[in-house]
Amino acid sequence: MKFLIDNNLSPQVAGLLREGGHDAVHVRDYGMQAAPDHEVLSRARDEDRVLISADTDFGLLLSRLHTAAPSVILVRRLVGRRAKDMTEIILANLGPVADDLATGAIVVLGDETVRVRRLPI
Repeated sequence: MKFLIDNNLSPQVAGLLREGGHDAVHVRDYGMQAAPDHEVLSRARDEDRVLISADTDFGLLLSRLHTAAPSVILVRRLVGRRAKDMTEIILANLGPVADDLATGAIVVLGDETVRVRRLPI
């Protein structure tokens, strides 16, 4: 799977996802660490990447655009954890939500919860 990691998460998450066999880049790899959310969202869509973020604004942007892409993994209550622990939680939950992400969804990962909202909203 292809991922774009938002600036509010560690660049180590991208590296760990790559070690797990995924195509993952961090917004810093593009020099986009100060880019507005709509530009980050556009980059993920243009490159067919799933955006991973802790920023709830992406759901609002997607609802305004009424689009089915890009998919977003929203990490909740995982921020502040070590990158390795956060990445393990992401990887452990990819299988059950892979089809949703492929067709367009916002997947919310919490400590012990996974919620899926299909796109478009």
